[in-house]
Amino acid sequence: MKPFRVSLLVCCCLGGVRCAQSSPSIARDWDEQILSAIRVDTPHPPVHARNLFSLSVCLYDVWAAYDNVAVGYIYHAKHSATNVAAARREAISYAAWRMLKERYAYSRSASNTLAALDAHLTALGYDTNNTSLDTSTPAGVGNSVYEAVSAWFINDGALQLRSYVDYPPNLGGYNPTNAPMATGTNGVGPGLYDVNRWQPLSITNAVDQNGFPQGPIQKFLGSQWLGVRPFAPARTNSARPWIDPGPPPQLGGASDADFRSNVVEVIRRSSELTPDDGATIDLSPGTFGNNTLGANDGAGHTNNPATGLPYAANVVKRGDFVRVLAEFWADGPNSETPPGHWNVLANGVADNTNFVKRIGGTGPVVDDLEWDVKTYFALNAAVHDAACAAWSLKRYYDGWRPISAIRFMGGLGQSSDSSAPSFHPNGLPLITNLIELVTTNSVNSGRHAGLTPGKVAINTWPGQPADSITQYSGVHWIHADNWLPYQKANFVTPAFPGYISGHSTFSRSAAEVLTAITGSPFFPGGIATYTAVSNTSLAFEKGPSQTVQLQWATYFDAADQAGLSRIWGGIHPPADDFAGRRAGAQCGQNVWALARKYFDGSVAGTPLLLTLQRLNPTGCEVGHDTLRGFYYKLQFSASPGQSFVDDPAGFVRALDTAMVHTDTEAQSARFYRVICAPTP
Repeated sequence: MKPFRVSLLVCCCLGGVRCAQSSPSIARDWDEQILSAIRVDTPHPPVHARNLFSLSVCLYDVWAAYDNVAVGYIYHAKHSATNVAAARREAISYAAWRMLKERYAYSRSASNTLAALDAHLTALGYDTNNTSLDTSTPAGVGNSVYEAVSAWFINDGALQLRSYVDYPPNLGGYNPTNAPMATGTNGVGPGLYDVNRWQPLSITNAVDQNGFPQGPIQKFLGSQWLGVRPFAPARTNSARPWIDPGPPPQLGGASDADFRSNVVEVIRRSSELTPDDGATIDLSPGTFGNNTLGANDGAGHTNNPATGLPYAANVVKRGDFVRVLAEFWADGPNSETPPGHWNVLANGVADNTNFVKRIGGTGPVVDDLEWDVKTYFALNAAVHDAACAAWSLKRYYDGWRPISAIRFMGGLGQSSDSSAPSFHPNGLPLITNLIELVTTNSVNSGRHAGLTPGKVAINTWPGQPADSITQYSGVHWIHADNWLPYQKANFVTPAFPGYISGHSTFSRSAAEVLTAITGSPFFPGGIATYTAVSNTSLAFEKGPSQTVQLQWATYFDAADQAGLSRIWGGIHPPADDFAGRRAGAQCGQNVWALARKYFDGSVAGTPLLLTLQRLNPTGCEVGHDTLRGFYYKLQFSASPGQSFVDDPAGFVRALDTAMVHTDTEAQSARFYRVICAPTP
């Protein structure tokens, strides 16, 4: 993706960019530091989502430590200071600096990033040698918050101490079903044993999105995320996904027709990646967007709520729009990856001079620091939960990618006419002007010039041109088993299974939080834009042929376009996108419902539901729900009127949303209660 710079437009000032605030809060200051670190690191969306959330917990927990109402997420102690603003500034800086130093020691650009972080702390006026844990000082508070947050995350399942590398297969790590496909050759290779499962790619001169050498054989990036601890989700079986929409469509069986329609839809979108077909589209929020959840059924918004006026038309070449869309939302060079993109977008909202900072859109106006720490906490909890939801499904269902499905089906032949050549029941359907059977006549006529009679051809983007600065590929007929997504030739497709779309899940989850915390689904002023200047804005090839301005009325519209971009980009079929949007909505809504309880302190009064189960004549289990990070202690008594006695285990910290205590000496009449405390 291009660096995410969004213009927030107000009233009729089309094209006007709001200036950033002259003195950003210290939380914003450190958020910009992590975004800079992400831009020069290997793109790893789940890792960066986790890093963003970890930093945000540090920022919020320091702020809450000096607040009489809010409850910290991991650090629950309270402190006072003569100058609270100065204390928060210093404590936040130490906690943030130490967290970023810890996490970006694993960066591909570690030496530069760590030096920059040290220089930044020094420029703020703080000593990099101050490791005090004396909480009577702001530095001691910041260092203490960091240590508590670091300890919470270090064993959360991400395998940080293994540099985020999964265990080997014999120890429970991921093992692919399919052998790799060499993308520079025809077909899928001999190792595609199950088209319904992910096939790693073997890419010559492979690089990641930031240009760091990779591979050449892909390994599932983030395969261990099925076991990573989230913020809000709950589950009863650790081997299952956090959110389960069911499996992706599969070739064969009950969802066969859905599988085929998804494959055809990706091919259809790939056939639109040209500015030369005469097709146009109106990108105005008045006609594009406003979808129901998990669909592309919107007809736009009647009026801009900020102005009361209809949105102006924005007609562009379809081929320019879809190429800009595919590249804008991709994890391209110097990008922040999807979780970071939404931080940049949130910062743009906060910078808008017409935006009023009220938590949830109601109540008193808050200062910049309170707005930032609460926004980052909720937003980055949402993208972290989205990573846990999406990557747990990627691991559990091991879903296919379009490149394998299209090449596999196209290599088998056509499935429309059993009396015609190259018939195979699992081949591609023949669709005039999109998927056709190559014949001697079609070759001689020039329609399928240079292709092989008897093979299936598709009308599609043929791959990156030799010179991406001066050339663009357009679309033309190629053999179906040579199909490539709209990506760079040495990147092709991300190194993990498809189902569900991470972009869709991250984006919808973030959109839910921004809608909730701002009190409106609309961007300030009712519109946000990104302008791609003609012939200079694409990285895969020359383009767009004309300047294109992407426009969104709401956060949901932007999120939906992020999901759509991956279909035109050839990375996901619609099934991945729609399921991702629905899962993201659930993540974002659940995060906001919980985060606001930390903000107003009500989380401390969360009631517990106790359950009892007899194990044997003298033993039972006491179960109850929990809040992650809080401590729980079982107590029992022979009757409610007598004193309660502590269970010998004492306080136990909750790592999940439920806990079970075992009492091996339970009697026929024993009463139980559970004590919850922020610290043991």
